[in-house]
Amino acid sequence: MRITKTLAAAAALAVASTSAFAGGVAPVIVEPVEIVEPPKTSSISSTYVVIGVVAALLIAAAAAEE
Repeated sequence: MRITKTLAAAAALAVASTSAFAGGVAPVIVEPVEIVEPPKTSSISSTYVVIGVVAALLIAAAAAEE
């Protein structure tokens, strides 16, 4: 029984000593966060351009049939 208590105490001491040094003693270094602006985009959505081209083709096709 004495060996079991000794082993249990040694295991508890080993776990406690390793968890005590888990964080380390070095100061925390916080690096600055760089804020990057998104690239400028066109004010006209590409969807409107595609719809305009399709509408122009439909109008041209309708005008050519007459």
